[in-house]
Amino acid sequence: MSTDCFRKTDPIRVVVFCGGPVLQPDVKQFIYRLEEHQEIEFLAAICQSNGQTLRSIWRDLWRRRRLLALPLAITQLGKTIGSFLSHPITATALNRKIDDLSDRIHFVPDIHSTDVLHQVRSLAPDLGLIYGSPILRPELFEIPRLGTLGIHHGKAPEYRGKKTTFWEIYNGEKAAAVTIQKVNAGLDTGDILKQGAVTIGHSSYRGVCKQLEDFGIELYLQSIVEVKRGTATYSPQVGTKRKLCRDPKFADMVRFTWRQLQRRFNVC
Repeated sequence: MSTDCFRKTDPIRVVVFCGGPVLQPDVKQFIYRLEEHQEIEFLAAICQSNGQTLRSIWRDLWRRRRLLALPLAITQLGKTIGSFLSHPITATALNRKIDDLSDRIHFVPDIHSTDVLHQVRSLAPDLGLIYGSPILRPELFEIPRLGTLGIHHGKAPEYRGKKTTFWEIYNGEKAAAVTIQKVNAGLDTGDILKQGAVTIGHSSYRGVCKQLEDFGIELYLQSIVEVKRGTATYSPQVGTKRKLCRDPKFADMVRFTWRQLQRRFNVC
């Protein structure tokens, strides 16, 4: 049997690369779905973080967003509380499941350290999976036997970089996209395995992001199974490469809010 093929009874062994002082709800959901999938064996999640205390969370947010850190922290807290209150049983079950997997979830200060590289090699993963990690170097993403996939919330190659969903809505696009690609040494330039989109319409930014997260996880799982079954097909990115998207500034947020109001109420 070819080393690139699996018997139908063999699950594909995966390791997840992520980042941040805490696991975001969509990352938790993704890990949960991996663990529950009959054709996937979740080996570990390696998450780059300088700590998991409230101070570490605040310092990470301040480092990345500066003056927007406080409103973003309040928004995230409200989102977390709202999600729990609207679906308390689901949220509790998800957190309990993640707690059960804590021995396979590792927070490390440097995802490219010698110890981490050794740990990933010792796991002998078939496939690496990026979900919100820092930019990975080849010395890490080339360890898995079948390479590493990444999920990118944005249409590639038009929307690469940071906060692409924000910029898709900001620019008046009719749909927000998600791309599953094979990771290479470039930034969001890998060959595409799957790509899809959700309609923006009059939905709020939060609503679009939630739809995209749910749809993206489904697309990601389909991609993993296709790799496992040997039916995955990759296509080079085709289209106009715009300037890399960046974190929005305060003025961008103000204009975005006004454009959202215009879109929702058809203000001229």
